Amino acid sequence: MEIQLIRHAKLRLRFDDLTLLVDPMLGEKASMPPIANSANAEPNPLVPLPLSIEEILQGIDAVLVTHVHRDHWDAAASKFVPRSLRILCQPPDITFFRELGFEEVRPIHSAVAYRMVTIARTEGEHGTGEIGAKMAPVSGYLLRSRAGESLYIAGDTIFCPAVRKALRQFNPKVAVVNCGGARFLEGDPITMSAEDVATVTRLAPETQVIAVHMEAINHCGVRRADLRKHLAALDLPRPVLIPEDGEVITIAAPEVQPEIAG
Repeated sequence: MEIQLIRHAKLRLRFDDLTLLVDPMLGEKASMPPIANSANAEPNPLVPLPLSIEEILQGIDAVLVTHVHRDHWDAAASKFVPRSLRILCQPPDITFFRELGFEEVRPIHSAVAYRMVTIARTEGEHGTGEIGAKMAPVSGYLLRSRAGESLYIAGDTIFCPAVRKALRQFNPKVAVVNCGGARFLEGDPITMSAEDVATVTRLAPETQVIAVHMEAINHCGVRRADLRKHLAALDLPRPVLIPEDGEVITIAAPEVQPEIAG
């Protein structure tokens, strides 16, 4: 599988025979106002796209959306994503995409099969207490191929029982987690902190953890350097990959054992 971080939580995935775009935020740098009630008042996104929109959309088979907060689906995505592309989304967002005029909106209630890939929806907690309740609903997804590859996209969630359940139930080969420690002036983080990322790594020692969702939105205070420093001081079972914008990570396919003739 190939996982390319475009920016923030936006990914281009080559998984089995599918090329998927995840959570497109396609706006130019500073094209959106800052998230309110945050320590940083800079307009969003904080950084430009590393690729052109044409390059990002080239060859995409479908768009997978965890939720429709504007840092995961913005006005530019509504403008540039072709209406003919299939949208895979959580059930509460069906109306949103149909009203935008997308021709094929497929909600994932539990799991769906698309070509050779099964996509199962997972749950999460986008914060704690009253803030978490206001930020809901959000989803993650587990992608599994017939060849045995598996990828868990946790989505906008802190470490919580739902994440623990997904890691134990699916034992994914790769897990992409949204870090950044996003938060408001009041309350706890609404995405994973550096310690949450470490917890995921300890809980799933055989899973390659990839941390994204940093340095692009004004309320995300944990930077890549902060995360690297925090993790370097810990005795973790394996390194966490922290890609730069535009970076491609290639994960080798599982080895296929040859059949022995009887």
